[in-house]
Parts: sequence; C-alpha cells; structure tokens
Amino acid sequence: MLNKIEAHGITGDILRWIGEWLKDREQRVVLNGIMSAWIYVVSGVPQGSILGPLLFLIFINDIDKNIVNKLLKFADDTKLCGKVSSDSDADQMQADLRQLFDWSIDWQMLFNVDKCKIVHFGYKNNRNFYYLGSNVIKSDIEEKDLGVIVHESLKSTSQCVAAAKSANITLSMIRRTFIDNIARLFCSYISHCPAKIRILCAGMEAIFEERYRYD
Repeated sequence: MLNKIEAHGITGDILRWIGEWLKDREQRVVLNGIMSAWIYVVSGVPQGSILGPLLFLIFINDIDKNIVNKLLKFADDTKLCGKVSSDSDADQMQADLRQLFDWSIDWQMLFNVDKCKIVHFGYKNNRNFYYLGSNVIKSDIEEKDLGVIVHESLKSTSQCVAAAKSANITLSMIRRTFIDNIARLFCSYISHCPAKIRILCAGMEAIFEERYRYD
C-alpha cells in the first residue's frame, strides 16, 4: 500500500503519517460480553475512515495496466468492455480477464466470481465462454449497473418496468397512509417538489377523482 502511495507522488511526512496510521493495528471480536484475543490486522484500512476510500482508489488504480480492451472502474465495481467479432478478439478478451485475475492474486484483492456476469450485445454475437481463473463466468441477458438495468438488446423496457413498479409501490403506500383531504393537503404541500413526486401526486388525484365519482 505504501509503495503505491509513494508511486503516486505522496512522500515525506504525509507518507510517514499514513504509514504510522496503517501499521500495528489490532482487532478482536466481542460477542455477548465474551472477548476474543487481539490479533494483528495485516491488510485493509480502518472502516469508516475518511482516507479509506481514497486509499482504496490508489490501491486499485493500476488494475488496468496491460489491459487492451476498455476497463471501467467505479468504487469496487469493475467492467471490461470490448468488441468481439473474431476468434482473435475473443482470445484478447480472455487474455485481459487473465490479466485481471493475476492482478487480483498478486495484490490479494480477489474478485467474487459468483457476482461476475457477462452480457452479450448484438444479434450476431457468438456468445463465447470466458473464464476468471478456473471458473466460467456466468452469462445473463441483463444486469443492473449503478441502479440502471442494462439489457442485452439495449432496450429500456426492463428499466421502465422496474421504475413503474417502484412508483406504484410508493403510490400505494401513500394511498394507504393518507386519505381524502389529508392526502390532498399533502399533495398541495409537496407540489413544489421534483417531478417524480409531482407525478405521484397526480396519480393520487386521479385515484381520488375516481373514488368520488362513485360516492
């Protein structure tokens, strides 16, 4: 960790301060008042610290070294993207995966293979099999990426269905919680809120109009 920090140009007192902060840390487990023995922490950074996320980014910053295809990183999510239209392209994609796996072994930052997935795009995609280490990476037709459902067809149907379902759940909760004039007052109060809330309120107004039609 300290070598990588120094390679990013952080030296002198700051580097020594970080080193003192990271070394000689101990931890133990307490369960029902019973405490385990102290053990030394030989990896990682203190959880909940301000420096933790920054040090993590520095630690994984060289993960794309020698990678030919495009590698996208966001926090602890890593995506490898590339066009595969021939056997040589497929071999290069596998070579990049092997490079990522070797990096994870060297730096003890192992991938959770069960959470790794492949999404094949394009109607003429050969849907090749790829490996991470000795494990075959599972293939799926869609995957949620940073809250957005990406389908292999690149259509937004799944995302729209999920958004509508979430909105309906919220609308049903509001309908059960607020009735008649209380709900109308609530909608009036938040009419200045973002568009999504206003859409929900419009839906509530329609519900009440339908209810009063039969009263």
